Amino acid sequence: MLTTGYQLAAARALIGMDQATLATLANVSADTIQSLEASKDEAIGGPVQCVKAVQAALEKEGVEFLNHGQPGVRLKNGAEGSGSITVEELTSENDE
Repeated sequence: MLTTGYQLAAARALIGMDQATLATLANVSADTIQSLEASKDEAIGGPVQCVKAVQAALEKEGVEFLNHGQPGVRLKNGAEGSGSITVEELTSENDE
């Protein structure tokens, strides 16, 4: 489940997707994506349907959300690429 802004940013970084592309795929505005990510390590607020749409768009691209005591992301088995990234590994260099 998508829970924090850092987790959302990490998911985008994992698949190399910018905010505008994600917004288009989720049928929300780029400002919505920016606002969700602005929650940083806090729980994401905003309309539940927007959060679900963003999560679904990322899952369709092969992202799996992890919440085993700490939010994280990785590629689903069979998805292009490999590896995973936790919120601690997200930097300005792997974010767009």
